[in-house]
Amino acid sequence: MFEKISTQWIDIAPGGCQGLLALPPAGTGPGLVLFQEIFGVNAHIRAVAEQYALDGFVVLAPDLFWRQAPKVQLGYEGEDRDRGIGLMKKLVPEELQADVKAAVAALRARPETAGRKAGAIGYCIGGRLAFTAAALTDVDAAVAYYGGGIHDQLQLAASIECPMQFHYAENDGGIPLAAVDKVREAMGARAEVFVYPGATHGFNCWDRSAYHPASAMLAHGRALTFLAEKLA
Repeated sequence: MFEKISTQWIDIAPGGCQGLLALPPAGTGPGLVLFQEIFGVNAHIRAVAEQYALDGFVVLAPDLFWRQAPKVQLGYEGEDRDRGIGLMKKLVPEELQADVKAAVAALRARPETAGRKAGAIGYCIGGRLAFTAAALTDVDAAVAYYGGGIHDQLQLAASIECPMQFHYAENDGGIPLAAVDKVREAMGARAEVFVYPGATHGFNCWDRSAYHPASAMLAHGRALTFLAEKLA
């Protein structure tokens, strides 16, 4: 999309695990693993990868569904949404954790990130995986957007030593504010937690009906500032 951004699919781990790598204009920079929603590494996730690459990060977006439907790209409504939910339900937690670890390791091993810090960011299921990465890998910072299920995995919070930032919608049918409070309490001073009034789940995605521009702008500004301070 952008002339200054170079993108390519790379191997992450043996067996077929791949991810989209987006290099910044400088060619090198701090690393950022970008975890997708249930819709695959689709046009929106690719654009987000390029967005953060333009900001100066070396971005790797792993294909979480590589075992079931390699490089699948789905829309947000109807049959595509149903398929995404179906693919998510087939994910095996142990395999998913292995993929998270492999993605972080692959990004750190790239020459473009040599000697630099690395972080994680994710949306929906990807937000939960950014939380997982913070607990199970050596990322230096992590950002989770409306990560479904984080409040049910708070036993991982004790393992998180890096700073985190959480973004939640006020009106998220799958993540009630009581769940947000649980995350805030479990993370304490290690995390910033933001709730966006009037927003619903998926508010950051400009291709979704839930897109809430004011919240998306504010959240991106906060996330970019946070990642720049912690990684760059």
